[in-house]
Amino acid sequence: MDILLKFLQTTGFGLMEPGNAMMIVVGLVFIALAIIKDYEPLLLLPIGFGVIVGNIPYLPDMMLGVYDSGGIVVSDGQVVTEPLASGGEQVKFNSGSVMAYIYFGVRYGIFPPLIFLGIGAMTDFSTMLSNPKLVLLGAAAQFGVFATFLGALWMGFTPAEAGAIGIIGGADGPTAIFLSSKLAEHMLGPIAIAAYSYMALVPVIQPPIMKLLTTRDERLIRMKPPRHVTKRERILFPIIAFLICSLIAPGAMVLLGMLFFGNLLKESGVTERLANTARTSLIDSVTMLLGFAVGASTKAQNFLTPSSLLIFGLGAASFAVATAAGVLFAKFMNLFLTDKINPLIGAAGVSAVPDSARVAQMVGQQEDPHNFLLMHAMAPNVAGVIGSAVAAGVLWSVLVN
Repeated sequence: MDILLKFLQTTGFGLMEPGNAMMIVVGLVFIALAIIKDYEPLLLLPIGFGVIVGNIPYLPDMMLGVYDSGGIVVSDGQVVTEPLASGGEQVKFNSGSVMAYIYFGVRYGIFPPLIFLGIGAMTDFSTMLSNPKLVLLGAAAQFGVFATFLGALWMGFTPAEAGAIGIIGGADGPTAIFLSSKLAEHMLGPIAIAAYSYMALVPVIQPPIMKLLTTRDERLIRMKPPRHVTKRERILFPIIAFLICSLIAPGAMVLLGMLFFGNLLKESGVTERLANTARTSLIDSVTMLLGFAVGASTKAQNFLTPSSLLIFGLGAASFAVATAAGVLFAKFMNLFLTDKINPLIGAAGVSAVPDSARVAQMVGQQEDPHNFLLMHAMAPNVAGVIGSAVAAGVLWSVLVN
């Protein structure tokens, strides 16, 4: 009986706390949204299952979670995760858990640049180059980032924490992970979950805001077909854009470097094998590992805190403000333009590629089934990817000290 009781006390059932059960339910909801509603299944399914895995209780000595990173065990029994400067006899190295090694790519910002490489290899900047003024819509949508940064400061977060929270408004999960790993690593889990959750819920969050801020006549606006962009323009753009953006915001160099490198692989026409690898097997593999690791980092004891709830609230506000800013700036631009812009495409200025562009198309076709906005919306959409990375670089440069 003693053995049986000891066994029962070591099972997940015996160690389960209410917070763990709650997070497991959240993981199941994510999986259901991915399968039943088809909300960003490539993101929500790995994250949802990771949440379930990360909240299975276990004995501390088993070292199975993402936070069990191991370290050097010294003579007094203390475990340190940094190299020893002096003192203490080194006895052995505690290797930590496999999950901690997978999470290493999230914690130290390795996975996000690799995802940007794949995004670059998939992205066609032609629509943006054919109508450069639409870049302004991608820039306007970043207003949500800085507005939320100020709001987080007002609520008592440190400047570094506020910067990491504000970037959620860019609706770019990899960028949010990259910046929070640099500025506020202790908030990485909640920020990553919030960013990916709102990315997945783009079809739910954006349409009401878009309809509220536009009239039916504005939603019916038809735009001229984009002009043809030459191959030379497509090849020169990633090189020139990288130089300009990285000189403005050196902190964005890694993300934008990988983004534009991937795009150059695609547009050059001489490295199709590399471009195909980047946009298929590489980005798929990294997305699986990143999503699973982020989900597994939501252990209830670390995740369910008052600050996490504030992060989710501020993230929702940031995303809503970014969407509204893009739509309103498009309406402002129409005051000075002869060829009017359909304000719906302003909502695509957030960098949830290509979902926010699809939402603009969907809302537009609810008014006019023959109005095709997708190609136009892709211009501010890809501009938003660049804009969010630049915003992250600016915040990192300003707040790192």
